Amino acid sequence: MSGPLDGITVLDMSRVLAGPWAGQLLADLGARVIKIEHPERGDDTRGWGPPWLAEADRVEKVAAYYLCANRGKQSLAVDIAAEEGQALIRRLAEGADILLENFKVGGLEKYGLDYASLRALNPRLIGCSITGFGQDGPYAHRAGYDFMIQAMGGLMSLGGEPDGMPMKTGVAITDVMTGLYATVGVLAALQERSRTGEGRHVDVALLDVQVATLANQALNALVSGRDPERHGNAHPNIVPYQAFACADGHLVLTVGNDAQFSRFAALLGHPEWAEDPAYATNAARVGNREVLVPMIQAILMSRSRDEWLAELEARGIPAGPINTLTEVFDDPQVQHRRLHRQLTRGELEVPQVANPLRFDGDSATSEVAPPRLGQNSDAILAEMGLTPDDIARLRRAGVVR
Repeated sequence: MSGPLDGITVLDMSRVLAGPWAGQLLADLGARVIKIEHPERGDDTRGWGPPWLAEADRVEKVAAYYLCANRGKQSLAVDIAAEEGQALIRRLAEGADILLENFKVGGLEKYGLDYASLRALNPRLIGCSITGFGQDGPYAHRAGYDFMIQAMGGLMSLGGEPDGMPMKTGVAITDVMTGLYATVGVLAALQERSRTGEGRHVDVALLDVQVATLANQALNALVSGRDPERHGNAHPNIVPYQAFACADGHLVLTVGNDAQFSRFAALLGHPEWAEDPAYATNAARVGNREVLVPMIQAILMSRSRDEWLAELEARGIPAGPINTLTEVFDDPQVQHRRLHRQLTRGELEVPQVANPLRFDGDSATSEVAPPRLGQNSDAILAEMGLTPDDIARLRRAGVVR
């Protein structure tokens, strides 16, 4: 199936998560994404296991981590430290539309493969460089990793219980968000190129993204002049909006307005709360959470989680269970939306999580499984005009795999 980016070619020289996430999204949208990998080790995440997914007829096994961000791509295994490998990348760049890379600042210059050098060969090329701290500034030379950036960028200071250690998220969310911002940037540059005929460079930094996505908490700090407190599973600005224990499990309650709170108070047997000045408005409830929340908690402990969820649903009060990942993929809504996919690669079934974008009702999820290391090398090189003898010679020299 063609997608909105059908006809666009992406040269993906990124690895790990943020860059590959952007590349996978572009592939899902229909672009041809050629992933450049080291001939021996490939993308770092191929070895980030267990768990592993292995093919029965091959020694090769690949980490689940790699499989999460490389759907829809072609793998060209080439050594960019070799002059002949660099020449191959330049030839590919001449016909590409987008370059994705996440080398350290200046890391590609020594190979003559930095954006400025490649744009000289192809003025229409759009470049996107993903780094920890950006292309300039006192930290520009540093490597950046999601966990570290969550710490430096303030996200960890917001997570965890008030009297506990600051906590990172359970997913490398800064990497994922950086991949999304990178995609937005290159798509904007692609639209601009349709008017100007010229490419441009997009600079995306993990730290910038982390600070930008602090959202309401950033403004809480800037407006108040104070650091936000940690509230664990509670919300700093809305009450009751947090996790609660029930007789047999946990649920999350997300009361978003005073009308919902009135219905909730009635359900708990305390309709008077909705008229009490201490609880009638959200601002009042935030100011009196220390009194209100324990009263709610005591009542919720009297019944099972699913009983409460049914009652809340019937009254239009937003709430949900705290699911494990197994429960997530067993959820009827998740199953209806086909968020769990199985892609075939030879005899291997590769599990995937669908792209959440839909166009005219159709999911924008590539049906091409993440590639084996160098799976498409011969085909891509032949398409570039290399003969079988040329390819065999490069393989013997260790330039390609």
